[in-house]
Amino acid sequence: MRPTLVPFAVACLAIAIFCVMDALMKELGLALGAYSALLWRTAAGIVITGSLWATTRPAWPEPRLLRLHVGRGVLVAAMASLWFHAITLVPLAEAIAISFFAPLLATWLASLFLGEAVTAGAVAGSGLGLAGVGVIVAGRLGAPHGAEVEGRIVEGIVAVIVSAVLYAINLVMQRHQAQQARPQEIAFFQTGTVLLCLLPFAPWAAVAPAGGQWPLLVAAALFASVSLLLLSWAYARAEAQVLVTTEYTGFVWLALLGWWFFGEELTLTTLAGATLIVVGCLLALRQKPAAAPAAVML
Repeated sequence: MRPTLVPFAVACLAIAIFCVMDALMKELGLALGAYSALLWRTAAGIVITGSLWATTRPAWPEPRLLRLHVGRGVLVAAMASLWFHAITLVPLAEAIAISFFAPLLATWLASLFLGEAVTAGAVAGSGLGLAGVGVIVAGRLGAPHGAEVEGRIVEGIVAVIVSAVLYAINLVMQRHQAQQARPQEIAFFQTGTVLLCLLPFAPWAAVAPAGGQWPLLVAAALFASVSLLLLSWAYARAEAQVLVTTEYTGFVWLALLGWWFFGEELTLTTLAGATLIVVGCLLALRQKPAAAPAAVML
């Protein structure tokens, strides 16, 4: 089935909202530490997602679906912890640029586990997006750094790479999960599982937020919840290999947010790479997938 413009546009909107959340989380992570920022944001998020789930007159999911919810939640807990730690160490644009091999990896994982046909348009779009990433990374990492800064950058890059591998798996699980459960249910169980994964470390690692930081935490939780709902809706209506390409648009938003709020440099190589990324997204949107075989259960 040919993907429609609406799921693609909704996924792009969700990515933009996620990027605003990332900027808020970087601010909070620098003040509280990545763990505490994620812990308190998730605590606020469980109230939001639980309230939304309650409006659907929910039934407890069957064991097979519950295992999928919990499995993806555990994956997201590790992925998010690494990502939010990374963006306290490296610029937002650089972090997301390095992570952009995840959508390409997800394209092949979607073929392997979901039975989606890998088409020339999807591969070409991902490839063009990665070419844009290459331009960006060359410009960012070619700049001189001191020894201490260099060590922090390397630590951040390693965290981004591991997080991106987990994110690729998450993208494929997201497509499978979205075909079986409502967005409100997905958001609630993911948020709840992440919170349960984080809570055991709270007695030793949690830092209490100041009063003025709570509005930022609540806003970050709200943005994360809305974005998750929108992505769940979109992935239920279009193939993963097409929608993962929308991840590339996140670079444009994070580059601008990093420059505006944190004074992170926005260079000509950044703009050139962003142009290639957007063109790659449009190329993937125009491709027409072949009929896919039956999906493989994750």
